[in-house]
Amino acid sequence: MKTSPDPEKKARLLAELRRDRELRQKSYRECALKLFPHVCARCGRELSGKRLRELTVHHKDHDHRNNPPDGRNWELLCLYCHDHEHEKYKVGEYYDGTGPDPEDKPAPSIFKPFEGLDNLLKDKGGGRPDALRDQG
Repeated sequence: MKTSPDPEKKARLLAELRRDRELRQKSYRECALKLFPHVCARCGRELSGKRLRELTVHHKDHDHRNNPPDGRNWELLCLYCHDHEHEKYKVGEYYDGTGPDPEDKPAPSIFKPFEGLDNLLKDKGGGRPDALRDQG
């Protein structure tokens, strides 16, 4: 017959698991904040000061244990875009009718928020980037 652990032991175990999870999350979050600009990779919002807490680390392959130190599996997303990313994944499971499959992983994001930024920032003598010079 299987007996459940006493409430005190269960509470200790849960507290230890929560503490370990928070330490793990804190360490890769701090690394990601050092590696990447404090900008949401989806919507482009820049977050700083007190609002920096709204910037989350998203695992591109949806595997929270995959935390390479160079950050290739991470992207910084604001709370709203992060929620949207996970909802998009969940909703896709309902439409295909198969439900979640632990072996099936979504394709990594191909969105590159800073692609072409260097061209926009190049100054060709007019004191303003080309994109701004053309507007007015």
